[in-house]
Formats: sequence, structure tokens, C-alpha cells
Amino acid sequence: MRAAIYCRVSTDSQETEGTSLQTQLEACTAYCKGKGYDIAYQFSEVCSGLTLDRPKLNELRELVRTHDVDAVVIHCLDRLSRDPVHGVIVTEELQKHNVSLEAVTETVESTDLGKLISYVRGYAAKLEAQKIRERTMRGARKRAETGKIPIGGTGHLYGYCYVKGKERGQGVRIENPDESKWVKEMFRWLAEERLSSEAITCKLRDLEVPRPSGKGYWLSSTVKKILKNPAYCGKTYVFSYMNVEPKFRVKSSTKRKKSSVVRRPREEWLELPNATPPIISESLYLAAQAQLAENRRMAGRNSKGEYLLHGHVRCELCGRAYRASGGWRTRGGKQYHRPYYRCAGTMKQVTPDKCKNKQYNGAQLESWVWNQLEKVLTKPELVFSELENQRARSQTALLETELDTVTLQLGNRIKQKERVWTAFRLTGDEIEFRTGIKIVEKDTEELRQKRAILENQIEEANKFNPDMADIKKACELVAGNLHNFTYEEKRFVLLALNIKVLIGSDNIRVQGFIPVQTGAVADTSITCCAWAHASSG
Repeated sequence: MRAAIYCRVSTDSQETEGTSLQTQLEACTAYCKGKGYDIAYQFSEVCSGLTLDRPKLNELRELVRTHDVDAVVIHCLDRLSRDPVHGVIVTEELQKHNVSLEAVTETVESTDLGKLISYVRGYAAKLEAQKIRERTMRGARKRAETGKIPIGGTGHLYGYCYVKGKERGQGVRIENPDESKWVKEMFRWLAEERLSSEAITCKLRDLEVPRPSGKGYWLSSTVKKILKNPAYCGKTYVFSYMNVEPKFRVKSSTKRKKSSVVRRPREEWLELPNATPPIISESLYLAAQAQLAENRRMAGRNSKGEYLLHGHVRCELCGRAYRASGGWRTRGGKQYHRPYYRCAGTMKQVTPDKCKNKQYNGAQLESWVWNQLEKVLTKPELVFSELENQRARSQTALLETELDTVTLQLGNRIKQKERVWTAFRLTGDEIEFRTGIKIVEKDTEELRQKRAILENQIEEANKFNPDMADIKKACELVAGNLHNFTYEEKRFVLLALNIKVLIGSDNIRVQGFIPVQTGAVADTSITCCAWAHASSG
């Protein structure tokens, strides 16, 4: 039986009560050897148990979905999750794919009573985690009230070294000469030479100044954080930010609610005198802030312009978004505004590894994309043809029957594998064992692949439930008004259809959704037209 070991701790320093990563791994390994399991994978990570969005756990769940493991071994249930709801989600997912969940220190039952016990344990673990968080926050505030910087990321700051400890002269920052000289230069370049943050970023790269993290290259966002931080003139504030729920989510499946950071009201900040020695004068800091404000006011992005495809264009070479911008050109003694779209990867302030994709004339690109949408939305027969094709492919009942048969066959193969193991323990015939296991594993893999294909086909088929009358009505409405749409109405259509313009090295593709009724879409492709000879700017 192929087993995957999963170990988790919340912090790097968690070495007590048998919950360190090494202790967990040793206990799980010994457990697998005692059971005769083949350890196929080992996962260890430092992450909170209150979220499901964990890198190693995501890898493990993908293995479960692809049937690469037969058992998941953990040290105890709260290592898998401290949120009972998340625990139920994961255990149900394991059961769905016929993967057993086994813990070293306790028995994991699949009965209703076992699930209830697991839920109660998980709920108690979640309460304990919340208590730990509350005690940690209370301890951090108590430490700050004594004039020491709370332990954590707030202590580390570019230009300084953080002195750990609770004694006199500890829990504060001291100047790091190798880094502080560059901090002074950054503020001087901004306040005296009036360089932009992007220009300062490029200058740091050209001078090969090591980044705060010691790897990678300087980013404009890092430079801006340094230039805005009042700690460099000796003013240290803690508890100035708080986590809140974001206004918009990039991923609707995000489990963590308070994933955005905002500033607290000024009266809630706590200042720590003498916690950070000043590197620059207060007058230089104020001059730098004034220049930042002037740079923002004069930034080209603040000039008003209508960019129809803003936020909808992406580069297929480097994966970055295309940025919409515009410049003034002179022709015949007259000035005119010329919009264009440019891959962010071609900008030096974004990355030194320049993307080689093209820049496009904004007016031509916008006109071409909108024409592609018109061709589809003004010709309902194209939409109906695609819908009929999907209707012919939608055979959910037959697919589900076939899936049940494959699942039953897969269960028989698993039992057959267990019988081969039992025979080997009784007879010790290794040649017979290897031959039998090879045959069973080959059949099992083929059935698992077939089941994955059927599940995907059923999922796609279930999406298809169009209302043809509604589609025709929508197409007729659009057809009568498409040429008269205002800029705002066109932007609304792009957003509603989730239009994506994908720019490759020699072509452009348009993708999106065609609404068919509430909660349903026809397909992920409105059109896949290629614009191989578009004019570039």
C-alpha cells in the first residue's frame, strides 16, 4: 500500500509536546514500517492549521485526486486541520477517492460517531488556536509597552539589525552600516535629485545592491515601502496595521477571510521611543514625502484616458498583464493622444528579464477585439450551433452509469491487491507476489485514469443546461444596440462575458463566457480568432 506522510507545525520553533516536524516524521515513518506500507511521499510544512490553503496540503490533495496514494498518515488529527469544517472537507475527499486516513496517536473512525468525535476534537483544537492567538497578541502588546519591538516580522527592517531578547538593550534595532548607506542614498536620490521610485529601483539594480531578502532583484514596491517608513528618521510605530476582509477577491475559493491589510486609525498606533536609531534626519524624510506626493501627481497614469481593454489583456509569453497607457504625438503641428498596450514584462522597473512580446496600437487592438465580439453576438446561429454540439455531447446519465461500473471494478482491484499481499505473507513466494502486484497495479492505474476522465466529462456535462429562448432574446437585444454602445456599456459587456485577450508572439486570441441562464455558461470560448498581422506600436 502506497502511503503519504503529512506533518505540520504552526511555527518554526514548535519543538515541544512531540509536535516538531522531525518528531512527527519519525513517528509516522515508524508507523508505516510497522504496517508494511510503502512510503511514497513525505510532506512537511510550517503553516497555520486554520486554513486549507497550504502548499504541501494542496500537493497531497492533488495526489489523492489522481489516486497516487492509498493511505495518508498523520501524527494526530489536529496536524491535518484545526478547523472542524476543513477537517470534514478533507476526510470526505479522502473517502471519496478510497484513500484511508490514519493517525499515529489516535484512531480515525469513519462512522457517524467517529466523525462527531473528530468534529468535537477539531472544534476544541480551533478554540485552542484562537486562545493561542489571543495570548500571543496580548504578549506582543505587553512587550511593546516596555519599549521593545514585538517579536516577528516587525523587528526586521532593511538598514538595521534586530537584537533579540527581553533584557536591557535587547528587543531593539541597531544600524547596519552596509545597508544604511543605501538607505541614505535612496532618500537623497528622491529628495535632492528628484528621481522617481522606478528610477531609484533601476539605479539599485544597475549598482547591483543586494536586496533586503538577499536574493532576486529590487522591486519598485520594496523601494516605496522604504521611502515611506518613518522608522528611518527614528520614529517607530507598532500596531499601525490590521487585517480585514478584502473588498474584492482574486479567487472566490479563498478560505481566509481577513486577507487584506489596512492602516489602523492614528490614535491606535503605539510609538516606541529609542527602539530604532535614526539613519536620516526628519527634515530629509519630510522632503522625501513631499517629493513622493509630487511624483504621484505628475505620474502619467493619472492622466485621464479611456482604455477599453484595461485589465483584460495578458501576455502568453511571460504570463504578465498588458498595461494600458498613452502618449502625446505631434503630426502636422497638432498634438494627439495615442493609446497603446504594452506587456509589463518589457518594463525595466518590473523585471530585468525583459519580455520580447510586442507593443500594440491601442485603437487598433480595441477595434479588432470588439469586432470579434460583434461577429459572435450579432449572429445567434453561431451560438446556437455551439450549444447544439454541447447538447449532443451531454449524456450525463450514461456517463454516471459507466462511472459506477469503473468505481466498482476499482474497488475489486484494491481488494485483489490486498489478497496478493496476504498470500505473500503466508507463502513468501516473492516471484508470484511481484507478478501479481504488477498486474493489479497496471489494471488499477488504467481504471483510475478512466475514472478521472469520466468525472471530468460528467462535470462538464452538468454545466450545460441552456435556455435557448433566453439566449435568442439576449442576442437580439445586443444585435440591435451593439454599434451604439457607449464606452461604459462596452466595458460592462467585457466584464460580464469575462473577456480575456491573450497575446502571443504572432497571434491574438479572445476568450470569454456566453451567458445562457443564471448560474450557467455555454463554453469558455467565445472565439478563438487569430490576429497574426496586427499593427504593433
